[in-house]
Amino acid sequence: MPVAETEDVYAAIEETAALLNVECAPEKVRPVLEAFEPFEGGVIFSATAGERGGDLDLTIQVPQAIPDPYAHALEHGLLPRTGHPVGSLLSDLDGRGIVEEYLIDFGVVGGLNKVYVHFPRTMQGVSALSLVPSMPPALAANAGFFARHDLDGVAMIAIDYRHETVNLYFPTPGGIEPKTVLSMLQDMGLPEPEEELLESVRKSFRVYFTLGWDTSRIERISFARPLDMPLIKARVEPEFVRFLTGSPYTYDGERFSISIVKWAPDGQWFNAGSYYQFGPLQREVFKKLRGGS
Repeated sequence: MPVAETEDVYAAIEETAALLNVECAPEKVRPVLEAFEPFEGGVIFSATAGERGGDLDLTIQVPQAIPDPYAHALEHGLLPRTGHPVGSLLSDLDGRGIVEEYLIDFGVVGGLNKVYVHFPRTMQGVSALSLVPSMPPALAANAGFFARHDLDGVAMIAIDYRHETVNLYFPTPGGIEPKTVLSMLQDMGLPEPEEELLESVRKSFRVYFTLGWDTSRIERISFARPLDMPLIKARVEPEFVRFLTGSPYTYDGERFSISIVKWAPDGQWFNAGSYYQFGPLQREVFKKLRGGS
């Protein structure tokens, strides 16, 4: 697996940020890159359409030499210390012996915000994760919701330290039937979406949910699928399309991107990710989606 140089990654960030008209400030970006180099695994660019102020997010695989990315981020002054349960969740999950890799997510403007705990080969059930001491009680409170919709195997958890929320990612390799999507949205009290969106999200390879500690309700539902450019292009601003068609990447063949539809009580929006470099586990997902072996 090639190791991307810090200067190459920074240059790619600058190039991609310019496509989105996002200012890339080296004093914000370089400390994160230098704290988590070398880049020996996955590197993914992502952005949210219509986001006020705008940002470019970067997800990077944490080197194996860094056993605790949250503690590492604290040591480097990249996250504030907190007494909130969100600060204990990573160590609680690591103590279960399931973690296969860590990734971090940071915004060019907003700074470091998330740590991803990835365990696709040792997926965990909702009931087991509900027993993790610092997990939001909202997970156990919604166990019936997940059971009704045949969602149990969680492959990844994102811990958002700045918003004090978590995302739980359920793989759906066979896609999702529109009636199931409608049922989930109805159970969450969300309006029925347009038919074209339903048809698009049925090809999702994962669905994920945002939970917090301050409420028992599910705060957001998101569906990720290989990029649906016709759907996205008709609904987003030109710079977002430039990002999806012009962001750099390091591997052979066509650029691989995903599009994400998100629903919450305050509305609907789109997110998209473009892979700059693959890690081993991301490459496995890529091959499966492309029908490879």
